[in-house]
Amino acid sequence: MYFVYIVKCIDDTFYTGIATDLERRIDEHNRSEKGAKYTRVRRPVSLVYSEEHPDRSSASKREYEIKKKMSRAEKLKLIESD
Repeated sequence: MYFVYIVKCIDDTFYTGIATDLERRIDEHNRSEKGAKYTRVRRPVSLVYSEEHPDRSSASKREYEIKKKMSRAEKLKLIESD
């Protein structure tokens, strides 16, 4: 099982990623050098959205849709609909 997730950073920006262990990944974003370079300077982050996918391929496609094709307003609507 894979998760596509959105975290909100301290500077009010969003970061979208994928993970197999969502709790561990959010912890890495907040406490570890394993966190994404983008989030390391924008800590703390908080999980605002997640969805499950059966495999890496579908999760990666969805991550791309959210990260590259959605505007901030569309991401906010997605988060609010959850």
